Amino acid sequence: MNFWLDFLPLVIYLLLIIILIIGIILGVKTIITLNKLEEVVNNINEKIQSLNGFFHIIDYATDKITLATDKVVDNITGFISKMLFSKKKKKKEKDGINA
Repeated sequence: MNFWLDFLPLVIYLLLIIILIIGIILGVKTIITLNKLEEVVNNINEKIQSLNGFFHIIDYATDKITLATDKVVDNITGFISKMLFSKKKKKKEKDGINA
């Protein structure tokens, strides 16, 4: 019984030391991996920032195209509505004058 009282604490301490060493190694590897990941994210962020000017030009061009097409559509719909409503007014005026 005396043997177990001396042996078991040594085994437990040895296992705790091994677990602590493994935890330290995993922690260091995690820190290294996170640093590499941060470098990749920074690199991607720089590339995206370099494309912002290009996207701004595209956005500006699409806004101008949309403005032009809206004006064309407004003019066409205005012309069509004038044609439709003017025919109804002419018919009413002709009916009123003849009666």
